[in-house]
Amino acid sequence: MAKKKTAPKNMELDAPEFFAAISDIEKEKGIPKSYMLEKITQALVAAYKRDHEGITDNVVVEADEEKCSVRMFVKKDVVETVDNPHTEMSLEDAQRALPRAQLGDVLRIEIKPKNFGRIAAQTARQVIIQGMREAERGMIFDEFSAKEHEILTGTVTRVDERSGSVAIRLTSGSEFTDAFLSAGEQVKGEVIREGDRVRVYVVEVRRSTRGPQVLISRTHPGLVKRLFELEVPEIYDGTVEIKSTAREAGSRTKLAVWSEDPNVDPIGACVGPRGQRVNAVVEELKGEKVDIIKWSEDPGQYVAAALAPADVLQVIELEEGKSCRVIVPDDQLSLAIGKEGQNARLAARLTGYKIDIRPASAPEPPEEEAAEDAPASDEESIEIEE
Repeated sequence: MAKKKTAPKNMELDAPEFFAAISDIEKEKGIPKSYMLEKITQALVAAYKRDHEGITDNVVVEADEEKCSVRMFVKKDVVETVDNPHTEMSLEDAQRALPRAQLGDVLRIEIKPKNFGRIAAQTARQVIIQGMREAERGMIFDEFSAKEHEILTGTVTRVDERSGSVAIRLTSGSEFTDAFLSAGEQVKGEVIREGDRVRVYVVEVRRSTRGPQVLISRTHPGLVKRLFELEVPEIYDGTVEIKSTAREAGSRTKLAVWSEDPNVDPIGACVGPRGQRVNAVVEELKGEKVDIIKWSEDPGQYVAAALAPADVLQVIELEEGKSCRVIVPDDQLSLAIGKEGQNARLAARLTGYKIDIRPASAPEPPEEEAAEDAPASDEESIEIEE
């Protein structure tokens, strides 16, 4: 059995072990050797300056991997009269060290290991640990920031019963991090337990003092869009384009799709054979209803399609901004509005239009409303804003 290596008792910096450790870190963690050496030399200089008042920027560290050596030098100007012994030296002292030294020369005086070895060893250890943390955080940030607006699958590690938030461990490539799914970003009525694997939408990745902060959601409309991209090859390859999405998580989503290819039915592509594709998305969304409508450049056609499943008789564009009046059969009025106004509300969000829904029996707004050129009150109006 091989004997375990132990650190020297005098805490001197063992250069071969030092370079071997940095090489191991590069192999295991992927942290560049140059990055670690730069951090360590900076820290060694800072540590020496801290213990020697008067030292300025005249201290340098040379780490030579080929020669397996780490050396520190103090640069001193050769002068007639020494004002600062930390940065200057007399000609007499200089010539003792180097006989050919002249006034105006700059000599490099090596700080022997016995004078800085203990500091170097301790500092190197601290910097390696800190440098690894910083580099790992940077690598994690780079990995996950590339996943913004994408779907990741994570494992639930903890559920906070009081706040309702859920801790999820996310993995991307060789990196992993923990993110929190707040109660507000969870679908109402959805039950999440420890050990569950869940798909989440990466809203944003931020830098913080504790490392990268990944903001995730289960309610974001982008989740539905990405799920369709995973299920529908025509969306993934760009044949079918998702133009707009409006969602009320856990209840209903409206999706506007379009294809430049006249031979491709964008709605049929999203629904799939026997509804397999849309059903896979609905299953992932725990039964959330999904309306897929065809996008159109014509605002009238687009708004009429967005109000599906209700039939629309006429769409009248109004002069004020992006707004329109929609006329529907009397028996379709409640269907067009939807439960608690949901259908009309989602249609407004999807199209970006302010929608005023009127029954065929009363297609015009009341006289007092028309005279004021203003929308009716919430109790009397069926006008839905984006």
